[in-house]
Amino acid sequence: MAFDFQGIATQFVTHYYTTFDTDRKSLAGLYRDNSMMTFESSQSLGAASIAEKLANLPFQKVKHHFDTADAQPTATGGIVILVTGQLLVDEEANPLKFSQAFQLVQDAGGQWFVFNDIFKLVFG
Repeated sequence: MAFDFQGIATQFVTHYYTTFDTDRKSLAGLYRDNSMMTFESSQSLGAASIAEKLANLPFQKVKHHFDTADAQPTATGGIVILVTGQLLVDEEANPLKFSQAFQLVQDAGGQWFVFNDIFKLVFG
């Protein structure tokens, strides 16, 4: 491959969850007006709508731990990432399992951004 897609994915995932856990409103800069997020079957289109959705999630504190972050390059020069892990919200003692998929693409300036984001809690 012409670029280190796994390295970019690992850096992105580490940055994403660190930022989510400390100041999730700051994640807005990772999205663009044509980005889409599906969070537990609820879709949001555009950076402003996604930032609003993230800011209004029904918990105050969260701590993510990702177990895997598998990545592949796309045919159009992007990166698909599948993350699995656990998260703790507020004062809960039992972690919740989650899966999250991202598609990263580059804008005209060469900056990576989240084009697609799908988050799902895993029960059972």
